Amino acid sequence: MVSRITTFAFEGVEARPVDVQVQITGANKPYIGIVGLPDKAVAESRERVRCAFAAIGLAIPPKRIIVNLAPADMPKEGSHYDLAIALAMLAAMGVIAPDALDGHAAMGELALDGQVAETLGVLPAAMAANAMDMRFVCPAPCGPEAAWAGGEVIAAPSLIALINHFAGRAMLAPPRPGDVEDPPAGPDLRDVKGQDSAKRVLEIAAAGGHNLVLCGPPGSGKSMLAQRLAGLLPPLSARELLEVSQIQSVAGLLARGRLSRQRPFRAPHHSASMAALVGGGIHAKPGEVSLAHHGVLFLDELPEFTAQVLDSLRQPLEAGEAVVARANRHVRYPARFQLIAAMNPCKCGGGPGEAACRKGPRCAISYQSRLSGPFLDRIDLFHDVAPVTAMDLTLPPPAEGTAEAAARVAEARTMQAERFGQPGLDAEFGARRPINADAPSAELDRVAAPDQPGAALLADAAQKLMLTARAYHRTLKVARTIADLEGSDAVRRLHVAEALSYRRRPPGHVDIQPGSQGLVS
Repeated sequence: MVSRITTFAFEGVEARPVDVQVQITGANKPYIGIVGLPDKAVAESRERVRCAFAAIGLAIPPKRIIVNLAPADMPKEGSHYDLAIALAMLAAMGVIAPDALDGHAAMGELALDGQVAETLGVLPAAMAANAMDMRFVCPAPCGPEAAWAGGEVIAAPSLIALINHFAGRAMLAPPRPGDVEDPPAGPDLRDVKGQDSAKRVLEIAAAGGHNLVLCGPPGSGKSMLAQRLAGLLPPLSARELLEVSQIQSVAGLLARGRLSRQRPFRAPHHSASMAALVGGGIHAKPGEVSLAHHGVLFLDELPEFTAQVLDSLRQPLEAGEAVVARANRHVRYPARFQLIAAMNPCKCGGGPGEAACRKGPRCAISYQSRLSGPFLDRIDLFHDVAPVTAMDLTLPPPAEGTAEAAARVAEARTMQAERFGQPGLDAEFGARRPINADAPSAELDRVAAPDQPGAALLADAAQKLMLTARAYHRTLKVARTIADLEGSDAVRRLHVAEALSYRRRPPGHVDIQPGSQGLVS
C-alpha cells in the first residue's frame, strides 16, 4: 500500500505540487531511500525524520521504505519536504489512519526533537493549496503567514501535536492572519534645502513610475533625494501587497506573517554580483530586482557597478521579470520595479571650485562610458544636480514637503487609472492602478498624442538628438506624466519640451528649454 500527501516545489515564486509517495516493503534491515531528483538537503531528510520519530517514541520498522517525490524529473530543493515525508511515513506505518491525509498538503522542516521548524515560501504554497481546495499543514510560526491565503490551515508546533490532531484527541486551532502595517513616516522632502529642480524631477518620476538618474558632484544631495522617493509613492494595493509578500516569503523576509503596505526600497552595494542583483545562485533565489518588485531599486555610484551587472538589468527593465536560465529549466521572478540611480560626473567627483576635475572632459567621458547605450536608453529622466551652496543651507525649511508632493502624485496616478479604464479603489487596500511608464507603445497614440506644436517639436528633436524608437516613446510617456501633474487632458508643446530636457545627450548636444520656441544650441 502506498501512502500519499502533497507538498510543493518552487519555480521562482510559483509553488508546484509534488506528490509524496511512501511504500514499505519487506527487508532484512531498516532502509529509507528518497528518489525523485532530491538535492542534498532533501536526501538528508531521512536522518531528520528518523531522529524526530525516535524523539517521540516511534520506532521505524526494520523494512525497506521508499519515498518517491513525483514528478520525478522535477528537481527538489530545500528542507521543507521533511514534514510531508514524515506524515506519509506515519500513514504507511499505521500510526495515523490511511485516509487521514486525503485532501491535505504539508511543508515544514523537522528538528531532531520532533518540533516543526519554520520554513520559506509558506505563503505561495498555502495559496496553491487553497487553489487546489486542500487543507494546508505548516509550522506553527508560519501559521499567521499561511492564514493570509485563506482556506483551512493547520499550524503544527510539533510532530506529536499533528498525530494527536489527526487522531482527533487534541485538535489544533486555526491560526489568524498576521497584522498589516501601514507605511511608517519616512524622511521628508523638507529636509532638502534648495534643489527645487531636482525635487520637480523626483515628483515626475514618482507620478509616472519613470526611471531616473541623478548626476552631480559629491555632497549635492543625490542619495538624500532618492531616499525620499518612496514617501511620494502611494501604499501598495491589495494585489501588489500579495505579490510583494509572496516574494518576501520565498526570500525569508516575512516575520510572523506581518505584511506591510510600504513599497520596497532596495539599495544594494555596487559590489553586488549578477546573481545578487537579478537572482540565481546554486539554489535559485530572488535577487534585488525582484525584492524591489512594485517598489524602488536604488543604485548609488552607478558607474561603479560592473558593466555585466548593469546590462543584466536591461531585460527586467523592459519585461518586468527576471529570468534565471538553467540547463534543465528557466526560473522566472517578478521584477516590475522603478530604477533610481545616482552618480558623480567623473571619477574625481567633478565638484565646483577647487574640487573640480583637473583631468578635463576626458575623465567624465571615460567614467560615464562605463554605462552602455542600451542600458541608458531605458532611462526616462536624467537630471544634473547642482552643488548646494552655503546660502541654500541658511534658508529656512521649504514650505512644501513630502505630504504635499505625494498628494499631487496621487492625483496624477488617479488620472492615469481612469484613462486606462481601471476600476475604483478596493475597499481595504486600493486596487492596482496602471501608470504611464507601463503604457504599451500601441496605446500612446490614444493617451499621449501631443498637440500639433508639440508633435512638431518632438519630431525635430528626435531627428537632431537621434532618439531611438524606445527613447521616443519614453519621452511621450514622460510628457504625459507632466501633463497629468498639471491636471491637463492634452499633452502640449510645453510638456513635450520639458520631457525632452530630461533626455540624456552626449557632449556637444543641443538643449531643449521648456519655454523655448525651438532647439537652442
